[in-house]
Amino acid sequence: MPEVTTPYVTGTPCWVDLMAQDQQAALDFYRDLLGWQGQPGPAEFGGYAVCELNGKAAAGIGPAMAPEGAPEPPTVWTSYLATTDAQATQDAIVAAGGTLLVPVMDVGPLGRMLIAADPQGAVFGVWQPGEFSGAQVVNEPGALTWNELHTSDVPGATAFYGEAFGIEIEPMEGNEQYWEQKVGGRSVGGVSLLANDPPGTPAHWLTYFSVDDVDSCADVVVKRGGTVLAPPFDMMAGRMTVVADPQGAPFAMIKVRPM
Repeated sequence: MPEVTTPYVTGTPCWVDLMAQDQQAALDFYRDLLGWQGQPGPAEFGGYAVCELNGKAAAGIGPAMAPEGAPEPPTVWTSYLATTDAQATQDAIVAAGGTLLVPVMDVGPLGRMLIAADPQGAVFGVWQPGEFSGAQVVNEPGALTWNELHTSDVPGATAFYGEAFGIEIEPMEGNEQYWEQKVGGRSVGGVSLLANDPPGTPAHWLTYFSVDDVDSCADVVVKRGGTVLAPPFDMMAGRMTVVADPQGAPFAMIKVRPM
């Protein structure tokens, strides 16, 4: 199992979580689909559940909450980028033209976090580790394997994420319509044009989970009340599908082709 035992380098996607209107229903759905084990956590952390895959932290699922009088947040998966200094990263995000949605806050002894949007409106999180570094298992069936920015402005995204995190965005060899996010020369994520999404789709980050069988997992999604947004198809990296869970949160599943 590809376990993560070293700290995530700044700018690397390190965690994903979902704020669901029905937390228990979401926990049940992802248990059946990806094999996660999780239950609502302590009240001091809002009941947030850390879901585990074979005993290792894989992703978070919490109950959707909003300040009194504010609309409920959308049910979406949020990608978190690692940092060693959340306050400095917050300042860099604002200076680079991003929008602060949730200012830096402490999460007990676990770490510090914030939520922001890039200049094109794609929402992401930032995580500064304390006792908790992020996903402890990746690139394994049932685990996080890729994080992809969908944007209409690749040069703008390159400038923003470069200034705020030191991420380099470069064209992917062999695919003129796709870009790689690199940290320290290592590929950590992708960038796709919004033109490839359905009309009206806003800029966003898309979470990919690894699975053993894309087609059977897509069938499970439908049987459990979810929706297939892009039926399983073959592409350069392997076979994938884009789906939405029963509460509407979109995500991708992929079986990566062996290199």
